[in-house]
Amino acid sequence: MYRAAITGTGVFTPSEVITNAELVTAFNAYADKYNAAHAGQIAAGDLPAKAHSSVDFIVAASGIEQRHVIDKTGVLDPDRMYPHLRARTDEEPSLMAEIGVDAINTALAQAGISADQVDLVICAASNIERAYPAVAVEIQQLIGAGGFAFDMNVACSSATFGIQTAADMIRTGSVRTAVVVNPEITSAHLEWRDRDCHFIFGDVATATVLQRSEDAKGEHFIIRSTRCATVFSNNIRNNAGFMRMARDQMEDRRDMQFMQNGRKVFKEVLPLVSQHMADHMADEGITADDLKRLWLHQANKAMNDYIGKKVLGREPAPGEQPNILQDYANTSSAGSIIAFAQNSDDLKPGDLGIICSFGAGYSVGSVVVEKA
Repeated sequence: MYRAAITGTGVFTPSEVITNAELVTAFNAYADKYNAAHAGQIAAGDLPAKAHSSVDFIVAASGIEQRHVIDKTGVLDPDRMYPHLRARTDEEPSLMAEIGVDAINTALAQAGISADQVDLVICAASNIERAYPAVAVEIQQLIGAGGFAFDMNVACSSATFGIQTAADMIRTGSVRTAVVVNPEITSAHLEWRDRDCHFIFGDVATATVLQRSEDAKGEHFIIRSTRCATVFSNNIRNNAGFMRMARDQMEDRRDMQFMQNGRKVFKEVLPLVSQHMADHMADEGITADDLKRLWLHQANKAMNDYIGKKVLGREPAPGEQPNILQDYANTSSAGSIIAFAQNSDDLKPGDLGIICSFGAGYSVGSVVVEKA
């Protein structure tokens, strides 16, 4: 058995930014157009009017201040309210592969290795651009990696589930070097016309390089332990899929985009995640005082504050539980990896931390790491 280590991370950040103020202006213009177009039904009580959003509401509900997106023009067009993403030919790299490769190149450079040393590519994300061929196999070809590749979808927990999968293969000797890449184009499956969720997501891609610890060339993090769990729930759901045409459901339907029952998710996920992390720590003989850092899924500031306090038994000190969602919003599986990539260089050898993500499924994955 070998020890797996994280030797590099990379983050691709789209150049276009949508501030809360821009988002609110576009949404309120859309709401006004909708209410005017349906004035008769609204007046008769047959249809509810769409309420305005506000910057104060968004910050209070989530802690989000802005988000990066691949395209902002379509999102901010009150007559469209979803991004403009150019259709690509089959001979061109897919959009997910393109941004994934960018993040991978950064991660490989940090690890100090070349792509031809990679034995495994896992593309793990909330939504995969197509059914087949696997985007992971496309990425494998684009970077010039060997071995094999496959796609994985465990919603917002995809990155940590991917890391456990890759780490297990390294431990057993199936592969020597692996890349877990998380290209999250969340703007394409967010319902921008829904006041309760139109502010939640942003686009990004992250990548994590894992190797046998003996192969690490510089500073790295030993993966001490991994743990995953799932519990079925309909409270976060997206019904889009290849069966849609066969079911005559090609019309504009709300359930074909991201949906959630936020109050139930908050109530049910928090104890699930907190207990999962507590049990993982207990089984590894780790106490709250042993932890130097928590890199949590970046969905909602209030959720992270609750989990941090529950796990540590106190309010997290500044920097102990870094949040990045104020700048990136919820980037699904990539959030905890962004937090790790941007807030881990200062740790010293022997310092312990936990990468944890959670989301639809329900799913939760945790990775205990030690700075080497």
